[in-house]
Amino acid sequence: MCPQAYDKGGMREEFSNSSRRLVEIGRRFDALGWVLGTSGNFSIVLDREPLRLAITASGIPKGDLTPNQILEIDANCAVVQRSAVVRPSAEARLHVAIARVKGAGSILHTHSIWSTVLSERYASTHGLMIEGYEMLKGLEGVTTHKHREWIPIIENDQDTTRLSDKVRGILIRYPTAHAFLLRRHGLYTWGDTVAQAVRHVEIVEFLLEAVARSEAPTWQP
Repeated sequence: MCPQAYDKGGMREEFSNSSRRLVEIGRRFDALGWVLGTSGNFSIVLDREPLRLAITASGIPKGDLTPNQILEIDANCAVVQRSAVVRPSAEARLHVAIARVKGAGSILHTHSIWSTVLSERYASTHGLMIEGYEMLKGLEGVTTHKHREWIPIIENDQDTTRLSDKVRGILIRYPTAHAFLLRRHGLYTWGDTVAQAVRHVEIVEFLLEAVARSEAPTWQP
């Protein structure tokens, strides 16, 4: 077995590299208006067994993230490695559930206006179907604009243990879904790699905005 590599600050190199990548994502998404205030949270899977994730700290503006505001947590959301902060995202349990069920390499959560609006508009049907858009082909495994993508909507819950159980159930029920929405909250998506997860955020956010804008004239107050 190869020995672990460490950077000059004594951090495991994989964790250090993942921290820098999450900082880049935070700045990019903040510039696009997808993680305003202190909203959103991001993670990268470092190890599978035992499960280890690099994840953003709680209450930090994502456009101002620094590497020392990324934590390493285990499958119980306990902090394994830290720099200057000690509390991971309040929704860390959802990241663990997605990493386990989907085998994801990265999980990204945004709070755009469009995901929030549609999560309420379609709450009664527990999801929305998107089809016919060329951009659907940006989702992993999708090869035609005729694809029908079901995006489940889950009722938000401040009890994250209970909410993570709901998320786990939805992911098992809809194994081909690329994302889900939390009602009046935002978007969760993931990917096998960080690049794929970022692409999925961009694609789904585009699709949600396209749907919301196209339907806006028919909305009733």
